[in-house]
Amino acid sequence: MKYPAEPFKIKVVELVSMIGRDERAAKMKEAGHNTFLLKSEDVYIDLLTDSGTSAMSDKQWAAMMLGDEAYAGSKNFVRLEKTVKEYFNFKHMIPTHQGRGAENLLSQLAIKPGQYVLGNMYFTTTRFHQEANGASFIDIIREEAHNAEIDIPFKGDIDIAKLQAVINDKGAENIAYVCLAVTVNLAGGQPVSMGNMRAVRELTNKYGIKVYYDATRCVENAYYIKEQEEGYADKTIKEIVHETFSYGDGCTMSGKKDTLTNVGGFLCMNDDDMFEQAKELVVVYEGMPSYGGLAGRDMEAMAQGIEEAVQFEYIEHRVKQVRYLADRLRAGGVPLVEPTGGHAVFIDARRFLSHLPQEHFPSQSLAASVYVETGVRTMERGIVSSGRNKETGDHHYPGLETIRLTIPRRVYTYAHMDVVAEGIINLYKNRDQIKGLKFVYEPKQLRFFTSRFEYL
Repeated sequence: MKYPAEPFKIKVVELVSMIGRDERAAKMKEAGHNTFLLKSEDVYIDLLTDSGTSAMSDKQWAAMMLGDEAYAGSKNFVRLEKTVKEYFNFKHMIPTHQGRGAENLLSQLAIKPGQYVLGNMYFTTTRFHQEANGASFIDIIREEAHNAEIDIPFKGDIDIAKLQAVINDKGAENIAYVCLAVTVNLAGGQPVSMGNMRAVRELTNKYGIKVYYDATRCVENAYYIKEQEEGYADKTIKEIVHETFSYGDGCTMSGKKDTLTNVGGFLCMNDDDMFEQAKELVVVYEGMPSYGGLAGRDMEAMAQGIEEAVQFEYIEHRVKQVRYLADRLRAGGVPLVEPTGGHAVFIDARRFLSHLPQEHFPSQSLAASVYVETGVRTMERGIVSSGRNKETGDHHYPGLETIRLTIPRRVYTYAHMDVVAEGIINLYKNRDQIKGLKFVYEPKQLRFFTSRFEYL
């Protein structure tokens, strides 16, 4: 594997430092063994998320000085709208403060109580909004995605046979829409092939079922298509993104990921009536339809970020930096979700902590231990994130039990990845000493954000 050098030079630096191990252990205990509750100043290398943590370019910072903060009709909205339509290929666009704002709007507009939403594995906030509006989520991702050890391309594909079976069982009229994520975060950042998107569109068209994309990491998905799918090697990233959304009826987008900004998002759709309803609803939850909870300067930076994100040199380095960390960990024997995804390395906590049963929260315990031993903050993506069945109150038991090492865009160097890998490899050698956890505080919704734990 050849790892490309950074396609940028560093103009501004932020100093960081590492506190000692004993102090980190005290901070972790104070945070209830939940990495979300740590203070940023106590973290050395922060791999909690790639959401809103990107480093913006000089052109983006310059664009922010062009902010038109008019309450209505901002010229920055006009540029963002034009850019989104050019790259995302949808008729209408509504800005939101971030992706979950768009999820909220879509769920209220597209779901009738008692319906089903089908998707290639859930995402936490997405499923919450769907269920809060009366839908039940059904996972129709290919079965291999639930097995961390299987290494195949396009592991995020929808299983067309599963989709047909649900249509037959539930009835097309009872399906609100198909939620097609590119890439699939909780599966390990796995991409979806263009052939699969096309097949989903052909089948749903037969039954009049809508397809709405979770477009959050669509540029990363486009890179995988260019690299691995026949017929796309000579296509530009922009062309692939454009074709991707030609098979959908709309999308939700978190601008905090693949548009390289620290805040923002949008909802797209082709339906004129839905657009009129969205313009009314966005005023209640976000702001005017021409700013959606964003400052003008943020919309300008987002438009600029979209144009930068589709540049091949940027996205090649982005994906291969993630692979570099995975290759270092794999060489040290650390068990990973295979293959490596586009935005993060997922460590398989089932195999890393094989002595802990799933009900002892191995991923949560591993994330806490990684911080104590290395100063690196990661995120649990397992039974805690999956939550509970809203009817029975029982834990959801996901097939994947992982921690996510999420790489912010244009922030860290390969040397930082070396530090992360060496620390986790050392921890793996002493993994038998890691103990399980139990809840001492558990919120009813999205519990992984604010739960607190103590060791068994």
